[in-house]
Amino acid sequence: MAEAIRFLHLYDWRGDTISKDLRVNEGIRAREVRVVDSNGVQLGIMSLRDALNLAAERGLDLVEVAPNARPPVCRVMDYGKHRYEQSKRDKVAKKKQKIVNVKEIRMSPKIDEHDFEVKRKAADRFLKAGDKVKVAVRFRGREIVHADLAKTKLENLAAQLQDVAIVERPPKLEGRQMIAVLAPRTDGQKTEKKKAEQVEVEDQEV
Repeated sequence: MAEAIRFLHLYDWRGDTISKDLRVNEGIRAREVRVVDSNGVQLGIMSLRDALNLAAERGLDLVEVAPNARPPVCRVMDYGKHRYEQSKRDKVAKKKQKIVNVKEIRMSPKIDEHDFEVKRKAADRFLKAGDKVKVAVRFRGREIVHADLAKTKLENLAAQLQDVAIVERPPKLEGRQMIAVLAPRTDGQKTEKKKAEQVEVEDQEV
């Protein structure tokens, strides 16, 4: 009883939280159920047969929305309409999802300034497009002794891209390569950065 009452307080009677895998109508196995109408009003405890008849008289379905309650809670509702509306909500939510791609940029620890600038421009373009950038410095032969140089290159790249990127993963040596990951700076992060820069300038002027 307490479990059922707690569920009814928390349950969204509009059906937004109904699982797609709940039992419906003749698929319900309980002999006795607590029934709630489409407006969330409790209709009491009754036999499954009476609950099914009640739903049929209203031209609706009986849906077991709280199978673990004792007795299980069932709601009288238009289940087909609910599934249709849920499908539309799922499609809208899917359209709003932003897929973030991870672009990889490779360089050597002894990369020259021209090639470094080419890599920086590519990273800048990817970040402005909303993609993350994985930068990998690969070592060949004895080049691994220049790991500190590679770290400096990656930190320099991040510094030059700080207006459009944040360091999601700082440079880290993995096997024979050093990797850093940059993520696009959000509008909120850009605003905070500008405020911080403004405060720093004001402090210097004092």
